[in-house]
Amino acid sequence: MNNNYSEKFEKMHVTGKLAAQTLDMITEYIKPGISTDKIDQLCYEFIRDNRGYSAPLFYRGFKKSLCTSLNHVVCHGIPSDRILDDGDILNIDVTAIVENYYGDSSRMFCVGKTSVKANNLIIATYEAMMKAINILKPGIKLGDIGHEIQSYVEDKGFSVVKDFCGHGISNVFHEHPNILHYGKKNTGIELKSGMTFTIEPMINSGKYDVKVLDDGWTAVTKDKSLSAQFEHTVGITEEGNEIFTLSQNNTDFPIKEI
Repeated sequence: MNNNYSEKFEKMHVTGKLAAQTLDMITEYIKPGISTDKIDQLCYEFIRDNRGYSAPLFYRGFKKSLCTSLNHVVCHGIPSDRILDDGDILNIDVTAIVENYYGDSSRMFCVGKTSVKANNLIIATYEAMMKAINILKPGIKLGDIGHEIQSYVEDKGFSVVKDFCGHGISNVFHEHPNILHYGKKNTGIELKSGMTFTIEPMINSGKYDVKVLDDGWTAVTKDKSLSAQFEHTVGITEEGNEIFTLSQNNTDFPIKEI
């Protein structure tokens, strides 16, 4: 690996692994009856006990260690005393810091028995993210990423949220470039080896319009349709890409039978 970014990638693998392990750990707790506050507590303690720090805690005044986005919440949901119910779909978004590097990942979780509609949305969102990751290599353009996601999910009858995007990440939580999840082929900047960023499509079962609630964080679908999101932190190599936040026990995806 090019010495210009080999050390950076090694550190991204370490912190990305902790983010993934946190989501692996919490999986068994996602059942009807647990509160999102309890989820926050368990993940905070796990990251702390593994010599990491939870990046969202106190970030721009955010008072929790992660985001929990339920049903029609698109992103940045704040953990609370809300109890999970059978049929809920939940996104948990964690960012760990280890030795000043950030690993950012989110997954969908199915609470009890979820609807076919919800499952189809979750499947399409995950597959769209992975389709975009699979094309990553030096020379492609940012617009190619967005086109891959947008064309896939719109063909399934879903919509891509346009108000939020992925982002560069390394020893800074959010940095350039912005990674749009919609776009046209062969537009935007060209990917180069050594770049690290997130791909985190937010996909709605209804229209793409969102609004932010009065708490200043929680983004919801305007039409109250369901929303799903997955996120990986990735790096561009000379030959292709590496995913830093893969599950350690193959639980990246919550639906076992497609």
